[in-house]
Amino acid sequence: MAKATREAYGETIAQLVKENPKIVVLDADLAGSTQSIKAKNVAPERFFEMGIAEDDMVGVAAGLAASGYMAFLSTFAMFCTGRAWEQIRNSVVYPQLNVKIIGSHGGITVGEDGVTHQALEDISIMRNLPNLDVFVPCDAKETEAVIRYVAEKNTPCYVRTGRPKVDDVFAEDEDIDVTKVHVLHQGQKVAIFCCGLMTQSSLAAAEILKEKGIDLTVAEVCAISPCDKEGILSVLQSHDLIFTAEEHSIIGGLGTMICEIAAEYCPRPVHRLGMYGFAGSGNWKTLLKEYRLDGEGIAESILHAAELNGKEE
Repeated sequence: MAKATREAYGETIAQLVKENPKIVVLDADLAGSTQSIKAKNVAPERFFEMGIAEDDMVGVAAGLAASGYMAFLSTFAMFCTGRAWEQIRNSVVYPQLNVKIIGSHGGITVGEDGVTHQALEDISIMRNLPNLDVFVPCDAKETEAVIRYVAEKNTPCYVRTGRPKVDDVFAEDEDIDVTKVHVLHQGQKVAIFCCGLMTQSSLAAAEILKEKGIDLTVAEVCAISPCDKEGILSVLQSHDLIFTAEEHSIIGGLGTMICEIAAEYCPRPVHRLGMYGFAGSGNWKTLLKEYRLDGEGIAESILHAAELNGKEE
């Protein structure tokens, strides 16, 4: 059943506040959008509406964590990682406080809200912070697994969620290890690493490419930092042509992380599919098509690169 990852966050955090009286939830005037309002409905005494003041929200969350609470804060990814990055760095990550930062509405699929709301740099700037776990779940089930996983840790984490409803990738009864790479389809020679919504696009591309004679391996990467180096290397070593797909700038995110591992341990050319600049404003499906991040666009990019690679050989 299609469900937005932000919805899955709201449902999971609402359940967690019932289970753990030390969890507090904060939001910055976007509780309906981020879905943290579901926690407010369950435990209003442990929900704090901070208004349009993201810097203050991070500071209050840090104070609550220093007082023995586990703080989940949420707002749009653009606002928490953009406006409040200094507070996250100095007040949360440096002292290693138990704050979970949920960046909702990541990527270009914020859609009509346009460039001011489309976080395309958040994964890059958050994975650059030491000792901060960074996750980009691809569907509702994996989002629930990530939120429950970070709730068992006493360290800061960043989780990116999305606005649109997305098709299920994992089965409802599946036990997901969110720290590992998941090979969703095992192909030959050509592989793509993907995260978030690009997982569904990559699976769609695999179906299209099958008709073109390309059996594409699809490797989903939820844990960006720390990453599953062994799982990534296993895919790199067993394939000749490597791609990455992310709803993010090609600089600093998943693609860069795969390139870093390839350069150090397993030299391979890596073709990064993602954003090369700012996006326009429009329906999210239209934007994915425009920037070649839907199934058809990814399939075309892979087919073109495969043809060039064949000519070079």
